[in-house]
Amino acid sequence: MKETFRPGQTAPKSAQYEIIGPRGGRTGEERTVVKGEPLPPTPKPGQIYSPVDPTRNRSGR
Repeated sequence: MKETFRPGQTAPKSAQYEIIGPRGGRTGEERTVVKGEPLPPTPKPGQIYSPVDPTRNRSGR
């Protein structure tokens, strides 16, 4: 499985992060987060984030 992050953790890179359900299912919802910023709260308890599309600029490295 890809690397995952919990809400409130610091984003290791600028990217779009998909919300993953508590049992590992994809929700289809994404959030754009900048490197060094905390990941926002998820709509439901037990959900986590997985990076899906890295930002293509110098700051996203």
